[in-house]
Amino acid sequence: MFLSGHTTPRLGIDLAGGTSITLEAKADQGSAINSANMNTAVEIMNRRVNGLGVSEAEVQTQGKKNIIVNIPKGTNSKEARDQVGTTAKLYFRPVLAQDATGAAAATPSPSASASGSSSASPSPSTSESATTGEKATSSSSPSASATTQGRAASDALKADPTPSGSASPSASASPSASASAPTAAEAKLQAAYTALDCSKQTQRNKAGEGVKPEDPTVGCGEIQGVWYKYLLGPAAVAGTEVDEAKAVYDTQTAAGWQVTMDFNKSGAKKFADITGQLAQNTQPQNEFGIVLDGEVVSSPTVSQSITGGQAQISGSFTQEEAQSLANMLSYGALPLSFKEQNVTTVTAALGTDQLHAGLFAGAIGLALVILYLVFYYRGLSLVAIASLLVSGTLTYVLMALLGPAIGFALNLPAVCGAIVAIGITADSFIVYFERIRDEIREGRSLRPAVERAWPRARRTILVSDFVSFLAAAVLFIVTVGKVQGFAFTLGLTTVLDVVVVFFFTKPLMTLLARRPFFASGNKWSGLDPKSLGAKAPLRRTRRPAPVETKEA
Repeated sequence: MFLSGHTTPRLGIDLAGGTSITLEAKADQGSAINSANMNTAVEIMNRRVNGLGVSEAEVQTQGKKNIIVNIPKGTNSKEARDQVGTTAKLYFRPVLAQDATGAAAATPSPSASASGSSSASPSPSTSESATTGEKATSSSSPSASATTQGRAASDALKADPTPSGSASPSASASPSASASAPTAAEAKLQAAYTALDCSKQTQRNKAGEGVKPEDPTVGCGEIQGVWYKYLLGPAAVAGTEVDEAKAVYDTQTAAGWQVTMDFNKSGAKKFADITGQLAQNTQPQNEFGIVLDGEVVSSPTVSQSITGGQAQISGSFTQEEAQSLANMLSYGALPLSFKEQNVTTVTAALGTDQLHAGLFAGAIGLALVILYLVFYYRGLSLVAIASLLVSGTLTYVLMALLGPAIGFALNLPAVCGAIVAIGITADSFIVYFERIRDEIREGRSLRPAVERAWPRARRTILVSDFVSFLAAAVLFIVTVGKVQGFAFTLGLTTVLDVVVVFFFTKPLMTLLARRPFFASGNKWSGLDPKSLGAKAPLRRTRRPAPVETKEA
C-alpha cells in the first residue's frame, strides 16, 4: 500500500461530495431497450465523461431502463450532465435557405467561408483540412418577411442540391430550376420554415424533430447571440463517418479553439463530393450545415472541393465548448435517447459529516464488541481483539488498493458493511473459544483442548462464512449502485475473516496454550476449569496384568 502511494481509500459520492444523475432510457429512435443497447450506452457515456478528465466517474445500469452516473467533486458537473445523455446525432446537410428570426429578423444575414486544398503546406490557407467558421461578416440576404421566406423556401426545395440524400448534388441547381407547383411534402416543409421562430425555445426544441436523415428538414442555429432558421436538404455525410475529433488551439492564425475532424474512407469521399458541388452554388446554397442533435452548430460557405478526409470547425469557441463538441463527435451517438429522472448533489461538507458519522458508528460498534469480549472471555479477549485489529488493517489496506485497481469507492453503505463485518468476525472467534471451553469442561488440559476444538470449530466457521458470503454475492449480483458497495464490503470482510481465523487466530491460540497464564487455567484467563464446571481430569489407568494360571 505504501509502495504504491495509495494510502487512503477512494471515497464515493456520498462521502467525498459530487453529483449523481439518474437517466431513463426511451425507445424513440427506432432502437429497442435491451441489455446490448444499454451496455453500449454505458460504454459511450463512460468515454464521454472520461474525456472531460473525470477518471473517477461511475456509469452503470440500474434495472432494465435506468443508468446511474456518479461524478465526483472537482468536476464540471453541468458539462458532464449535458454530455452523458446527449444522443449526439451529427449530420452534414446542404443549406437551402436561411433567415434571422425574432427581433433580429430585419438585420442582414451574416456569411461564413470555408477553404481548403489538397496541398500539405503548413500555411493555414492551404492546409489539407477544411476550415469552417461561424458567420462573422455581413452580406446580402433574403428579406425576413413571411412572403419572401415562403418563396425562397419553395424555390430552394425545387433546387435541392441533394434530393436523393446522397453526396452527389447537382451543380446546375438554381432557385429557378422549376416553376411547377410544390408537392404536399414541400408545401408542408415550406410552411414549417415560414412559421419557425428560432428565438423561441419551444420552437427550437421541436424543429426537425423525428426527421429521417434522408429527408429535408428545418433547423435552428445561434450566431453571435442571434438565432437563425435554416431550410436544410437531406444529410450528405453522417457523424458516424467521423473517425476522430479533437479540440485544438490554432496559434498560427489566432483563430482560437477549433475542432478538427478526420473522416473515414467513405466519409472523406462524400465530404469531397458535397463540398465540390456546393462550391458551384450561390449564397446561401453554397453552405453546408453541421447539424448536431437538430441544432445547426455551424454553417460555413464552400468555395472549392475539400479533399483529404479532414475538416476543421472554427469560430468563437471556448476551450470548454470545443472539447465538449469534440468529445461528442469522437465517441459517437447513443443507441437510445435518455430522460433525466433525478439529480442529487452532495457537497463536500455534507459528505465529510456523513463519513464522520459512519466512522463514529463503527467505533461505537467495535467498542461494544470489545467490552462484551473482555467481560465474558477476560484474558482470552486479547486474542479476539488482536484478531479484530488484524482484520481491520487488512480491510483498510485492500480498500486503499482496490480503489485504483478496480475503481472501488468507499461509500456510506460500504461503511455499514464494514460495521456489520465486526460482528461476523467476532462470531468466528466466539465459535472457536466455545469449542475450546467445551473441551476443557470434558476434563482436558488446554493444549489438547485447543487442537481437538479446532476441527469442529473450523467446520462451523466455514459454513457460517459461506452462508454470509453467498448472501453478499447474491446481493451484489441482483442490485446496482450503492447497495453493491454494501454487498462488496460484506463479501470482502467475510473472506478476510476466514484468512484471519486460519492464519492468525488459530496459530496464536496454539502459542498461548503454552504460556503458564493460560495453560494453568488462571481465573482471569477465561479458561478456568473450575469456573467452567469442568469434570475431573481424564486419567489413563493401567489395566492389571493377566494372571498366569498354574496347574496344581
